[in-house]
Amino acid sequence: MLRYPSLAVSSVALCVAVSTACKTEKAQSAAPPPAVPVSIASVTVGTVPIEIHAVGRVEPSAVIQVKSQIAGEIVRVAFTEGTNVKKDDLLFEIDPRPYQEAVRQAEATLARDNAQLRQAEANLEKDQAQARSAEADAARNRQLGAEGLASKQQDEQTRAAAEAIRASILADQAAIESNRASVENDRAAIDRAKLDLSYCQIHSPVSGRAGNLLIHQGNLVAANGNPLVVINQLTPIWVSFNAPEDYLTEIRRSSAQRKLAVRVVPRDNSTHPVDGFLSVIDNTVDTNTGTIHLKATFDNRDGILFPGQFTDATLTLGSLDHALLVPAEAVQPGAQGQMVFVVKKDQTVAPQPVTVGATFQNKVVIQKGLSAGDTVVTDGQLRLFPGAHIKPVPASQVDSQPL
Repeated sequence: MLRYPSLAVSSVALCVAVSTACKTEKAQSAAPPPAVPVSIASVTVGTVPIEIHAVGRVEPSAVIQVKSQIAGEIVRVAFTEGTNVKKDDLLFEIDPRPYQEAVRQAEATLARDNAQLRQAEANLEKDQAQARSAEADAARNRQLGAEGLASKQQDEQTRAAAEAIRASILADQAAIESNRASVENDRAAIDRAKLDLSYCQIHSPVSGRAGNLLIHQGNLVAANGNPLVVINQLTPIWVSFNAPEDYLTEIRRSSAQRKLAVRVVPRDNSTHPVDGFLSVIDNTVDTNTGTIHLKATFDNRDGILFPGQFTDATLTLGSLDHALLVPAEAVQPGAQGQMVFVVKKDQTVAPQPVTVGATFQNKVVIQKGLSAGDTVVTDGQLRLFPGAHIKPVPASQVDSQPL
């Protein structure tokens, strides 16, 4: 009987202990969640350039296939393949001896035809003198015949002689014209022979970079046959790239007003951007890709750009004033598109859908959804939820802060 009271006391103590534990658990569950460490930034207003970014490829402004205009043997190669050459530098020499002989033959033919021309002119002068004498004899015999002092036969003979001389004069004049034509033809033949002789030395038509030697010394080449070497003109040089069709109207409008700046950065030399200007807008839109082909020109004085290189090209169309800017890392993908977490005055956050425009450096233009002066989260978004409390910290400390 004495054990019953102690059992009752133990039961009461147990109930008190359980009740105290329940109250402690409820107090702990009612405590607010800890603030989430994040980095933040304000929405700013600024001016950003309107740019088109594309992948470009470097092209030479001229590709020259150097060929021989005459047939013959290559007796000299005057350049080193793969090096720069200047305009009018000697590249090749063709054996000139056959063409030197052709010049001498043409000059000899000219000398012969000149002699024949002088002979024909002398014959004309002689026949003209004889014609004057025959005309005088014919006139005198006509007078004598009229007076009955000369026979009719004498009169006819002198007339026939005068007509023969006149015919001879016509033949002399025709011979002179023929010889003059021969002389002109000979002079043209000399000019042609000298031109062919000049082709024995092949000079560079442009300044540029010579490629591999395609035909070596000692080989015979045909006139206008296979190229001997290919020269790429590197100053100026072109960069070709494509832009979306949506920008075509703005590109055409802006390029009609001024030269549009284009900056390219070689993939293998990103520390040396190169500036140029838009020079060509293609005449049709590529229906397969929905892009327009563009070409920019660069003077390339320092030789940074090289044919075949890939570059990052940036075409600047103009500038956008009073643009709302946020750091690019603030914009996150959401269920209904892109969004940011906006910080409220009570240091809680709310998701806000935004419409994003152009990107400039590490900032994004916000076209819709934010106002100047708003504060957004730039790092630590993975820990956030609507209504979460935040604790602003430097970006470098976000991941190291405990919750």
